[in-house]
Amino acid sequence: MDKVIIADNISLSYSGDETIINKASFSINSGDFVFITGASGSGKSTLLKSLFGALKLKEGRLLVGGVELNGVSKSKLNFLRRHIGIVFQDYKLIKEWTIEKNISLPLLINGYDKTVSQNQVDSLLKHVRLTHQSNKYPLELSGGEQQRAAMARALAHNPILILADEPTGNLDDYSSGLIWNLLEGANIQLKTTVIVVTHHIPESLNVKYRHLRIEYGGIHEIN
Repeated sequence: MDKVIIADNISLSYSGDETIINKASFSINSGDFVFITGASGSGKSTLLKSLFGALKLKEGRLLVGGVELNGVSKSKLNFLRRHIGIVFQDYKLIKEWTIEKNISLPLLINGYDKTVSQNQVDSLLKHVRLTHQSNKYPLELSGGEQQRAAMARALAHNPILILADEPTGNLDDYSSGLIWNLLEGANIQLKTTVIVVTHHIPESLNVKYRHLRIEYGGIHEIN
């Protein structure tokens, strides 16, 4: 089975600060659905940032999608990010753009045909129950609606890997259910590798998953 992520003795810290992740090793296979848990401040979001090159390694070796992130060039990192969908806690939608245009962003970056892009956006708007809000701007939507739009954007270009940081942390049950259904669907139907940082693994999931827990700087698999 292909490895989407290989981490070999990686250590992570913010400049000048103490080490947060210390000499941790793990691998994630293509098509895995992985939860990363840990106490507040344990390094969950820090680890996620390293996986899309937003935080450089202190030491060790990290490969994501076959790209070695140690000393990676900007062009190669940009190429890798075109194949990753990212869902942030704070949505990171472009407030000056409509919801429809926000969702289309990865398609624009990847040079999709205009008709193909529109069909994909329309389909995703329907999936996240936002068709009626397509021409509104992010700040006109509730938090749950914004996160559903952010999830649609992350899925728009059919990425090989989705990284989600507490995607349902502050959402109502309806929006949370839609988010989990989308992540499950991407994993089961498209074989997308999904990595979710969370404080709480939902009890009712229709997908087999792995559980990595961060404790005292180490990363351990929970069976």
